Amino acid sequence: MTAEQDPTGAVCDLAQSKCEPCRGGIPPMDRATADTYLVQVPGWSIAGDPDHLVRTFRFDDFRAAQAFAVRVGNLCEDEGHHAEIIHGWGYCTVKFWTHKIGGLHENDFIMAAKVDGLHGAPYVPASASMGDVSPTARDVG
Repeated sequence: MTAEQDPTGAVCDLAQSKCEPCRGGIPPMDRATADTYLVQVPGWSIAGDPDHLVRTFRFDDFRAAQAFAVRVGNLCEDEGHHAEIIHGWGYCTVKFWTHKIGGLHENDFIMAAKVDGLHGAPYVPASASMGDVSPTARDVG
């Protein structure tokens, strides 16, 4: 069972799912599959080589961005799935990918959904976020 559908065929909530340890030895998620998960985490983009999920969150000042970065870090420790977190005055950029497989795994999307819950992020259509990873490019929340 994936976070995408439960046994009855209903779509599951990624944010309620739990990261399962990835032991490696499996291929990363292909781009077509990743795109089906991407619609469940609006505001995130797929970028880079290897593929990774990225989103920049906006804040009113450095202190708020730093506090969010700490909350994301604590969540990552709790889930055992760690992000690259970069923050500065008014922004916090979060990147997920699964190092053991050199690309994306369902866990990365689960974590993205959980980070959105920390931020209380408003809906941003996935098409509005595609390819836009610069911290100064747009205000997402």
